[in-house]
Amino acid sequence: MRQTFIDIALTILFVLLQTTIAQYLAVAGLSPDIALIWIVYLALRRGQITGTIAGFFTGLVLDLLSGNDGMLGLAALAKTAGGFMAGYFFSENKTLQTLGSYRFILIILAVSLVHNLIYFIIFLQGSGAHWWQSILLYGIPAALYTAAFGLIPTFVFARRALL
Repeated sequence: MRQTFIDIALTILFVLLQTTIAQYLAVAGLSPDIALIWIVYLALRRGQITGTIAGFFTGLVLDLLSGNDGMLGLAALAKTAGGFMAGYFFSENKTLQTLGSYRFILIILAVSLVHNLIYFIIFLQGSGAHWWQSILLYGIPAALYTAAFGLIPTFVFARRALL
């Protein structure tokens, strides 16, 4: 029960980081999805159900904080799918090895691609951009940037595994 409260507090922290700090890390208008990295971590650490639930509630809070974009529920949908997908890589015996290796980056990249595919195709409906343009211009670069940002926790876990 104590771990659940810690996870909730850290989720709130990462949502706050996503809504405040991430905009300062933006490159060409794209910022890393810190909250999605946290969802992937939770899914790899606790399993698919936890990743899915964390994805939904994190996305819903981000939707509520995002303002008047008219897309209430879109981040919740995309992050739920991301948490569900990340849960497929859960292995109770290999958690620390996965978190401290290149596999964590590849999982973040794959989950981020699916997340961005869902998010940008729906978000850019009616904007005149084709779905493949939205993926090429926004989805893939944002996924690569999120995966690159995922190197930070990977180095932390790799260091922890050595100790």
